[in-house]
Amino acid sequence: MIHGSCLCKSVRFEINGPLTPATHCHCAMCRKAHGAAFGTYAGFKTSQFRLLSGAELIKRYPSSPGIVRTFCANCGSTLQWLRESKPEEMDIALGTLDDDPGVRPAAHIYVDSKAPWYDISDMLPRHAERPPKS
Repeated sequence: MIHGSCLCKSVRFEINGPLTPATHCHCAMCRKAHGAAFGTYAGFKTSQFRLLSGAELIKRYPSSPGIVRTFCANCGSTLQWLRESKPEEMDIALGTLDDDPGVRPAAHIYVDSKAPWYDISDMLPRHAERPPKS
């Protein structure tokens, strides 16, 4: 069981099951949503997610066609990344997890959009876009 919460702890949740390998996303939307060089996300089955508190504070933002991002209306923490075409899956911002998710970043995605002031210094694979899942 993996527990998570927003900054103000009003939104609390748990994930019961394995996460996909994480990715560092360098797209402009992730950078803006996180206020950082990239956002780090891992995915899982929606059925593994259980919201414990704060449902009324979760706001949805359609950031691009078919993509919805959620955040806490109280503290602004980025929470989920949802694809309308795949409602059975969701991604969670790893920074919201209170426990070790058991996965580590496996790649950098959307590196063509990365912040010019950030140099990628690790040896993880780099992709211009989001590679298809294998």
